[in-house]
Amino acid sequence: MPDEAEIYRRHAEEYARLVRREDYQGNILRALEEIAPLANRDVVELGAGTGRLTGLLAPRVRSIQVFDASLHMLRAAARSLAQSGRRNWRLAAADHRWLPLPSGSADLAISGWSIAYLKVWGGREWRGEVAKALAEMKRALRPGGKTIILETLGTGHEQPVRPRKLAAYYRFLEDQGFAWRWIRSDYRFEDQAEAQELVGFFFGEALERQVVEKNWVVLPECTGIWFTPGESEES
Repeated sequence: MPDEAEIYRRHAEEYARLVRREDYQGNILRALEEIAPLANRDVVELGAGTGRLTGLLAPRVRSIQVFDASLHMLRAAARSLAQSGRRNWRLAAADHRWLPLPSGSADLAISGWSIAYLKVWGGREWRGEVAKALAEMKRALRPGGKTIILETLGTGHEQPVRPRKLAAYYRFLEDQGFAWRWIRSDYRFEDQAEAQELVGFFFGEALERQVVEKNWVVLPECTGIWFTPGESEES
């Protein structure tokens, strides 16, 4: 099994196959609409990967500027977005902490399953690195805009569980004034063989064994959504 850094550098297609299976219930988009109505909004997205979240947002928003540090991932995102026929998106390679866009460019700054890596790979200085990303998201926003961050609250769990390596990061977000909620965003695979293949590829042997033992075709997943107050739904 390649590690996560290697996956993002070289395995975009396999990763895209996996994330296409997540959230078959459609809970992510519903939750985002409740937190920040999307119609006529300009959006900036950090750490877009292969464009899983971008594909949900693009049909709903006015425009979306999409960033990721991996050109390999962005190429896969571009292929997927081009097939949609939409033209309200722009892709560019960028680090979370230095976004190539003017201040006050967006109504919504969003990142899914990505800023957590500043914690995982950030060493002792991770708080400062996460703070830089949050500051860039804030800089990108117009007055009243929202920041939204999605992260895992447990793969293979039916109720939210904060992974040990991310618990301090989640507390840090809350200390910065973020509210949060959670949803189920389960994976549904075509069959048991696909579940075993894709779960083993990204999550490792222990969860792959669990998939086999429990004969899972639907893999439970809990997702946390952290968000700043920003505009109210009525505005």
